[in-house]
Amino acid sequence: MKKLTFLFSFMLAVTSAQANDGVVGYWTTIDDETQEPKSIVRVYEYNEKVYGRVVKVLKNPTAKAKLPGEPLIEGLDIIWDMVADGARYEDGEILDPKTGKVYDCMMWRDGDNLIVRGKVAFLGRNQTWLPNTDLSDTTLLEPHKPKLK
Repeated sequence: MKKLTFLFSFMLAVTSAQANDGVVGYWTTIDDETQEPKSIVRVYEYNEKVYGRVVKVLKNPTAKAKLPGEPLIEGLDIIWDMVADGARYEDGEILDPKTGKVYDCMMWRDGDNLIVRGKVAFLGRNQTWLPNTDLSDTTLLEPHKPKLK
């Protein structure tokens, strides 16, 4: 019985560590049409929730979001209020800066990659983000939800 309790506790600790650390970091997004790297997003934790900020736009660093005031996409928070649910993060939102539309969001690890799902009700699509090891800034960030409309 002690061995079973230890094994269960160990598995729970490993799962919790993966859930807490698994999505935080730098991720390279891939353009759906060209399949080329598009941007680098820093996924970070703030007050027990997870957020994502575009820290670098790779092809057009002066690209602007389709939002009031036309802010630059680079530096814009596009993911906010994600809450851990086991190895997944849910109950947050994701912004498509090109359209200005906001979708419900889920994300989880698949091996080394991050799967990000934007959805409306039960319909949605997944994007696979690749780990980016070129950036390593660990400065604490505070989320700034953009003005949407």
